[in-house]
Amino acid sequence: MKGILAGLFLFTSLLFGQGPYPKDFFRPPLDIPIILSGTFGELRSNHFHAGIDIKTQQRQGLPVYAIADGTITRIKVSEWGYGKVVYIAHPNGFSSVYGHLQKFSPKIEEYVKKVQYQKQSYEVEMFLDYSEIKVQKGDLIAYTGNTGGSAGPHLHFEIRNSASEMPTNPLLHGIEVRDATDPTLLNVYAYPLSEDAQVNQSEKKIKLRYHRQSDGTFLADKVLAAGTIGFGINTFDRQDLAANKNGVYSVKQIVNGKTYTDYDFETFSFSESRYINTLIDYPHYSTQRERIQKCFKDPSNLLSIYRSIYNEGKIEVAEGLSYKVEIHITDLAGNLTKLVIPVEGKRQEVKISKSEEKTDNYIIAKKPNNFDLGAAKVYFPANTFYENFYMDLKNGSDTITIHNNTVPAHRNFTITFDVSKYSEKEKKQLFIGRLNQDMTPSYSSTYKRGSTFSTRTRNLGTYTLAKDTIAPKISPKNFKNKQWLTNYSYLSLRISDDLSGINTYNATLNGEWILLEYEPKTNTITYNFDDLILDKKQCELKVVVTDNVGNSSTFTSMFYRK
Repeated sequence: MKGILAGLFLFTSLLFGQGPYPKDFFRPPLDIPIILSGTFGELRSNHFHAGIDIKTQQRQGLPVYAIADGTITRIKVSEWGYGKVVYIAHPNGFSSVYGHLQKFSPKIEEYVKKVQYQKQSYEVEMFLDYSEIKVQKGDLIAYTGNTGGSAGPHLHFEIRNSASEMPTNPLLHGIEVRDATDPTLLNVYAYPLSEDAQVNQSEKKIKLRYHRQSDGTFLADKVLAAGTIGFGINTFDRQDLAANKNGVYSVKQIVNGKTYTDYDFETFSFSESRYINTLIDYPHYSTQRERIQKCFKDPSNLLSIYRSIYNEGKIEVAEGLSYKVEIHITDLAGNLTKLVIPVEGKRQEVKISKSEEKTDNYIIAKKPNNFDLGAAKVYFPANTFYENFYMDLKNGSDTITIHNNTVPAHRNFTITFDVSKYSEKEKKQLFIGRLNQDMTPSYSSTYKRGSTFSTRTRNLGTYTLAKDTIAPKISPKNFKNKQWLTNYSYLSLRISDDLSGINTYNATLNGEWILLEYEPKTNTITYNFDDLILDKKQCELKVVVTDNVGNSSTFTSMFYRK
C-alpha cells in the first residue's frame, strides 16, 4: 500500500518492510467504507484479537464478498466463538476468514443446511475438499450478522498465512482505513523490579504524572529511582470516523538513544496468544479493568511480537546518572504519540514498602502441584502458572476457594469433588459451579465418574457442588397455539434455564426433525419454514430442551398453514 485515501496518510517504509504482503491482490470484504470497531492484535481477555472488526452501520444483512479468487476450505456454525464463519484459501499463500455471519450465500447455505440435517445439529464444522466450492473475487459468500460471541453487529475479518495458520494484520494487505488520529495515552506507571529497587520513594508500582508539551509530545515529571526499574502504559488508538477505543500497532521504548523494547502487531501465533497475560499487568487488570502494557519482559513471556529487546526492556538505574526514556506509541498509519520520562539515579528514604502475603501453600510454577482440601482435590500440572507465588486455599463442606482472580492460569487444572455421601438421585442433579460475585454458581463442565465429579478450568476462585432441580423453560415468541401461520416465514421460541444452563435442544414438526438456530445471547431458538415442505394444513410442533444436569422440558403446539 502506498498510502491511505489517495496518499493523505502515508505508511512508512519501516512498517511495510516486515513481511512480503501483497498490497493490490485483495479487495475489501464489504462494499461500504471500512470503519473499525476492533483492530488486529487488540488486547482482549486472555488473547490477542486475530483480525479486524468492521462496523456494519449498526445493522445485519450486508453482503459479504470474497476478497479474491479461492476455494472454501472450512465452514463452521457454533453458538459462541465466531458463530457462523467461512474460511477461504487463496492462491497467493494466504487465506481469509469471515465471522459472526447472519447467514451464508444461497449456494453455501444449501450446503450447510444439508450437513446440519444429516447430523441433526445446529452446531457443525465442515472441512471441505480442495476446490469443492470455488469462489471468485467479488462473489457473494454471506451476509453480516451478530452470531457467536459478538457484542453487536459487525464483520470479524482475518487474513492468515495458509501454511502456518498465523493471522496477519489485514491492513498490511491493502485494506484501507482512514486514519489521521494519533494514539491516546491514558496512564503511565513505573515498576521497581529488583529487590533493592525504588521509584519516587516507593517499592511498589506507582502512577506517573505527565503533561502535553507545545510540540505535541508528552513529558512526565522527573522520576527519582534506584535499582532495576521498568515502565508500563495504558493506551488505545482511534481511527477516523469512529469513537471506538481500539488497540495500537506498535510500542517502542528507547533509553538514552538505545532501543530497549520494540514490539508490534504484524502477526502472532494462536498458540502463544494466551501469553498476553504476561504482556499486561494482570493483577492490575483483574482489579481495575485497566490493561497496562509492560515495556519490560517477564521471564515467562514467550511472545514472538518483539522486533527487538535489550535487557528484557528493564532499566538499570545507577546512583548519580541521568536517563532519558522515550516511549513511542504508533498506529499502522504512522501516527505517533511520544512520551518522554526523565529519570535520575537517586536512592531515597522509602515511604511505600513492598509486601507479600505468605500462606502455607507455595506454588512452584515449573512443577506439578497437588492439594487435598477435604471436600475436593486440586491438581495443577507443571507450568499452569507463569511464576511462583503463595496460594491461598480454603475449604468447606462442599465448597473450596482457590486463591483469587488476580493470578492468571496458562493451562487447565483439575478440581475433583468427592460425592460419595450423595444418593444416585442427588448426584444426577449436582454439578460443579464457580461462584460469581453475587454468589450464584456458574456451570463448569462436570465429568461424573462414580463417586467423584471433576472439572477442568483455567479460572481461580470459589467452586462448589450445586444442585439444579428445575427444568428449562420454553415459551413461544411469535405465535400462539392453534394459530394460522400461513404468511409466517419462521417460528421463534424463547428457552432459558435458571442455573446449570442449556445443554441440548431439539424439535420435530409432524414427527420429522427440524433445524433450530440457537442464539444464546437472546435465549432464542428459530425455525425457518423454508427448510421443510409441509404437506399438512394442521401441524404439530414438539420442542424438547434439556439442561446440563439432565432436567428436561417439552413444549408442544398445534398450528395451521396453507
